[in-house]
Amino acid sequence: YIVQFFRKKNTTPRLMSRCSIVYISILILLIIKEEIFLFELVVNGAFEAAHRLVDYPGKCNRLHGHSWTVEMSVSGDKLDNIGMVADFKVLKSMLMEVLDAMDHQYLNELPQFKELNPTAEHLAKYIYETIEANDLFKTNCKLNYIKVWESPKAAVIYRKDA
Repeated sequence: YIVQFFRKKNTTPRLMSRCSIVYISILILLIIKEEIFLFELVVNGAFEAAHRLVDYPGKCNRLHGHSWTVEMSVSGDKLDNIGMVADFKVLKSMLMEVLDAMDHQYLNELPQFKELNPTAEHLAKYIYETIEANDLFKTNCKLNYIKVWESPKAAVIYRKDA
């Protein structure tokens, strides 16, 4: 069909080949897009903790605290027999298990931050890697990202790009 279309237009074989590739690529993308349904689930948690950013050239070098908020995004394309990718209760519990261990702590003294400054970036990575080890992510679910707010106006997102 594509070849006939370009022959009617009196197109050179080289242009026809390039246009065919583009056209076929677009068709493939449309077909793929039509067949993939992806659900994204998001849960939030919070904890209170103090930290100090060693060698930071400013006030954050002193001991201070935050009301941290953490968002976890999970996705999947298959629903279970009751119509869920994952149970929100399970996801919240998974997140809170990690956050509860840091709640009302001095983060610099925790083993995971003995060698690392407990920046929002390091917290996001630590939370992501701890949660990613859960068996849930060996099935239909994928952990998309962890987003950590240290204030209502400042956040960091950690994700592993595949």
